[in-house]
Amino acid sequence: MEAVETVDEAVEAVDRERGLSVRVRLTLSYAGFLMVAGVLLLAAMWLYIEHSLPDITSVAGGSILVRSELLRGFAPAAAGVMVFLLVFGLAGGWFLAGRVLAPLDRITDATRAAARGSLSHRIQLAGPRDEFRELADAFDAMLAKLQAHVDEQRRFAANASHELRTPLAVSKSLLDVARADPDRDIDELVDRLSAVNTRAIDLTEALLLLSRAERRAFTREDVDLSLVAEEAVETLLPLAERHGVTLETHGEPARASGSQALLLQLTTNLVHNAIVHNRPERGTVRVTTGAGVRPGTARLTVENTGEELSPALVATLTEPFRRGTDRIHGDHAGVGLGLAIVASLTRAHDGTLTIAPRTGGGLRVTVELPAAAV
Repeated sequence: MEAVETVDEAVEAVDRERGLSVRVRLTLSYAGFLMVAGVLLLAAMWLYIEHSLPDITSVAGGSILVRSELLRGFAPAAAGVMVFLLVFGLAGGWFLAGRVLAPLDRITDATRAAARGSLSHRIQLAGPRDEFRELADAFDAMLAKLQAHVDEQRRFAANASHELRTPLAVSKSLLDVARADPDRDIDELVDRLSAVNTRAIDLTEALLLLSRAERRAFTREDVDLSLVAEEAVETLLPLAERHGVTLETHGEPARASGSQALLLQLTTNLVHNAIVHNRPERGTVRVTTGAGVRPGTARLTVENTGEELSPALVATLTEPFRRGTDRIHGDHAGVGLGLAIVASLTRAHDGTLTIAPRTGGGLRVTVELPAAAV
């Protein structure tokens, strides 16, 4: 509440110190320009009369025009012209400035609506593509991305709350049952509570890692993705053997710029996901590294055999807690953050993540990261 009051006070302070509006300044500038142009024109005419006309000039009809009389009559006429230019400049400037600045009113209204929390409002400025149109389009694009980000964070918070509540609810149920049945097997209860507690810890650590990646709280160094891939494969080899999955590693040294620990976590998540979501038997996981398709990038690719996946399902796999129920096998579904963490770590390293279904089943996941400086 104090923060809101501080912001409101700051806004009020800015309002009190506000000067002339842009429309007034443009009006005065337009009028001033006309006045300066008028003065220069009249001065040029005065100099022409003063230095170029003879003292006495005969005009049509035999009349005689005396230069001194012409100069005496010029001053009142010049004053009248200046008054007209001033009035015309102020009125015309005010009108033109209003027409030019009209799009700013819509942009300002949209900004205030966004500040009040209404992110669905769009300017949708019509007309030719000028500076105001480009500004409005950029603002609309920013609002769209901001709204999508806020919606994603809200879904993430709701899903995280649900996922964290589940092990706590299970633990409470087990304890209630044990309290109601003193003769229940304590060892079985302890084992089940340990499993539930382990899942809650894994989920909490995954959430912390996801938060760390979003904040980019790491130091960049030279990391060889081929060595990272070998370490991840060696660590997960027992899991692969239990699932009957063959692990294969291929490729060349691929030096990327990033965090050794986070890139190892990224690779481990990909390989773990490829092992768990594979064929029931005789599955394969292939890990390759090398130069990226884009110049100046290093590539890590993890592909596996498995079920046929639709492009629509693949497009949602990086959403937090999105497991794809048709791909869950037994007790190896994880906490639903594996690919979400991969996507977040890839963004944090300024890389690109590509997920595509393989012909014949399974996934191909490619991560391209900025190469380390040579």
